[in-house]
Amino acid sequence: MDAAASSIALDSVRIARRQLRNGSPDSSRFQTSVRFHFANGQRDYESSQALKVSTDLNGERSGALSRSNFFGPCEKRNQVRQTFCSAGVCTYDGTAVESDSHAAEEKVGVLLLNLGGPETLHDVQPFLFNLFADPDIIRLPRLFRFLQKPLAQLISVIRAPKSREGYAAIGGGSPLRKITDEQAQALKGALEAKNMSANVYVGMRYWYPFTEEAVQQIKRDRITRLVVLPLYPQYSISTTGSSVRVIQNAFKEDAYLSTVPVSIIQSWYQREGYIKSMADLIQKELESFSNPEEAVIFFSAHGVPVSYIVDAGDPYKDQMEECIYLIMQELKSRGVNNQHKLAYQSRVGPVEWLKPYTDEVLVELGKKGVKSLLAVPVSFVSEHIETLEEIDMEYRELALESGVENWGRVPALGCTSSFITDLADAVIETLPSATALSSPRTSSNSLDLDPVNYAIKMFFGSILAFLLLLSPKMITAFKNHL
Repeated sequence: MDAAASSIALDSVRIARRQLRNGSPDSSRFQTSVRFHFANGQRDYESSQALKVSTDLNGERSGALSRSNFFGPCEKRNQVRQTFCSAGVCTYDGTAVESDSHAAEEKVGVLLLNLGGPETLHDVQPFLFNLFADPDIIRLPRLFRFLQKPLAQLISVIRAPKSREGYAAIGGGSPLRKITDEQAQALKGALEAKNMSANVYVGMRYWYPFTEEAVQQIKRDRITRLVVLPLYPQYSISTTGSSVRVIQNAFKEDAYLSTVPVSIIQSWYQREGYIKSMADLIQKELESFSNPEEAVIFFSAHGVPVSYIVDAGDPYKDQMEECIYLIMQELKSRGVNNQHKLAYQSRVGPVEWLKPYTDEVLVELGKKGVKSLLAVPVSFVSEHIETLEEIDMEYRELALESGVENWGRVPALGCTSSFITDLADAVIETLPSATALSSPRTSSNSLDLDPVNYAIKMFFGSILAFLLLLSPKMITAFKNHL
């Protein structure tokens, strides 16, 4: 109840109790409600709480209270347990979600997670450093983890010149932050249209605004219930997993945040709204071909190293394949029976990544006589360098050189209304399951505690670091950088 309401004298208080149905033979469930009526005609407020009373074998009775629901001044409730109100508390499927206008103690927040990207060419090298310094991106053995940052510095300096060329080709920086901010505003509006008030935040993993900054803003705003929504349809330890780890660490270390109920949407590639939104975009782009039925639908997904799947149990590959299956089933239900192909792009370094590789498949399709190709960036919901430069420029040129004559590309979902509406539904559906984050397990290893093993690790690690730093490629890179 807000301060204004609490300062008004009560005219009456009505307490009622009723027994709920569907109780088991040895237990009873009751709901107690308290209704406050104010003397000056203010609208009523009501609080309710459920009590379950059980009888054991000895005839003794015990009870347990469920969580309380507080209902503010609502206009009316419908028969499917949804509450419609102009202000105050709105309920969804029986769970109360309070807006801050009438219940300052309950403030809902939604945190959108994304990769982030350099906004200027000057930002490219530090952005790459942040990327490769993430242990979920470059997974070093425990013996060499103290080399994470030196190795990240090496890779970022070497790769920066080529990356700058890519960002220069798309306008001098990544549009990812602008697009994600627009998605946040659109999501806030979609939630409000569904009678849910929420603060929507943006947290980037490797550039501003960093996830850590968003978490601190959530604390300053005294958010009391949070939904974490990664803008990655499929889960991977290198995307959702990495960002969630940052959130877990921040919440674990803070006295206030550690008590905030949080619900994390791990993946949402299988949601009907997302599948239909993707099918809509594909169907629309197919119509631009002179012979739409001849075009091959070419899904290009961001790749991950095979070791993530085999050694770390990353579900990304399975989820991606299921996602493609669901999209194609939706298209087939609409009479679209085009052939399709899935491949993986953006591999880095000498390790094996998920196959088939996008560049190799494009050459192969050209040799097979495919003349029309529709590229679909399936793992991205925002335009950024991997769509605007890698797909639109590099892969398009390669496809045309390989014999493809008609090239098309499906845009990223961005702020497509059906997509944003589905994200709003996902937030509303998951909010009731929010619970305080448990502290992530910290595994101690005897190798880190044994001084002899630690000395050996440092000795051999230092030799490796010394060799890396003195390598001709590293020296040349640093000279060019300076």
